[in-house]
Amino acid sequence: MYKIDDKDFPCSTSLTMKFIGGKWKAVILIHLYNKKRYSELRKELPMVTERTLSLQLKELETDGLISRTVYTSKPPLKVEYELTNFGKTLIPLLDAMAQWGKTTAENHLKIVVEPCVL
Repeated sequence: MYKIDDKDFPCSTSLTMKFIGGKWKAVILIHLYNKKRYSELRKELPMVTERTLSLQLKELETDGLISRTVYTSKPPLKVEYELTNFGKTLIPLLDAMAQWGKTTAENHLKIVVEPCVL
């Protein structure tokens, strides 16, 4: 049994999914291998609604996986997101997930798609 923030997790997999579970979190994290402005993320992820993207970014920030920096020194307002050191520990896992998806698509579904990793 694992416990984080007064919440119990029956196994390490369920604990991992607490951080990256959901339809878009892993995809967002892959796109944040390099620092990005919010507008860049919106362009790279047009299939994600603005509301969903904002909510997922807030959850990832709350969980300590990404950091958000707001630049207000001169207009227009600029917001950048990047992986924290804790978030960077997910890179091997995210790479493995992306590779598994690519292999599955090529071998089982006979569909070849462009990789998410930039």
